[in-house]
Amino acid sequence: MEDKTSTDVMMKEKIKIGIIICDRYSSCAGGKCLRSLHNREGAFSIYEGKEVEVAGYTSCGGCPGGNIEYAPEEMKKNGVDVIHLATGMVVGYPPCPRIKYFSEFIKDKYGLEVVVGTHPIPEKYYQTHKNLKTWDSVLWERLTAPTLSDEKTRLAYD
Repeated sequence: MEDKTSTDVMMKEKIKIGIIICDRYSSCAGGKCLRSLHNREGAFSIYEGKEVEVAGYTSCGGCPGGNIEYAPEEMKKNGVDVIHLATGMVVGYPPCPRIKYFSEFIKDKYGLEVVVGTHPIPEKYYQTHKNLKTWDSVLWERLTAPTLSDEKTRLAYD
């Protein structure tokens, strides 16, 4: 019988994720998120070579994000390992002013890893926020980094 190394086990282990979207986009069908997960683009590039299952998908509940208090608990009960705060929270006009707090709250209260972003930032949003200087701060540079792809990829998500 062949002995499995921990690396082999980790490569085969399924990672369960939950996605929380901005309530402004609550009717979103999740197409860009699911496409980028399949292609391992944007914030989902961290899962290259790993099996991933979406085990939860919901909105924040609207400002000030009341569902953030409860949804991660349900997702955790369903085996979620990582919560992704969707790219819509970053690219909306204005971007979610509570995204940093949501990340810290979910990590602290539920012990879940939180990733800001899902699909790559579409080029049209990138250009608008660049012109408005929305993301001209160290905090926003850090928050947009997982989803700030090259121009060709951004155009593919317009």
